[in-house]
Amino acid sequence: MLERCPACDLKFEKEPGYFYVAMYVSYAMSVAELVAACVATYVLSGNLESPWLYVIVALTVTILLAPFNNRYSRIILLYFMTPSFKFNERIFERVKAEGK
Repeated sequence: MLERCPACDLKFEKEPGYFYVAMYVSYAMSVAELVAACVATYVLSGNLESPWLYVIVALTVTILLAPFNNRYSRIILLYFMTPSFKFNERIFERVKAEGK
């Protein structure tokens, strides 16, 4: 992948800060998933006595949803950053005409 766009000089690579913020988004997603999983465990089992049941459920949910959180935390963050990048049709037509 090119580092910058040859037509408009847009930098394609993200700064390291983007990935730090994506970790916070992933953390928020994990907390929401764990709360939902523990509430579902309580409702389905009705067991408040055994903390090991909740530990096993929490670890399982965390491990199974880690790839999902990794990918979609970045996508969510990109969605909120997208308004700063606008599609410029004139530049697109110029690059298309040059055959790049």
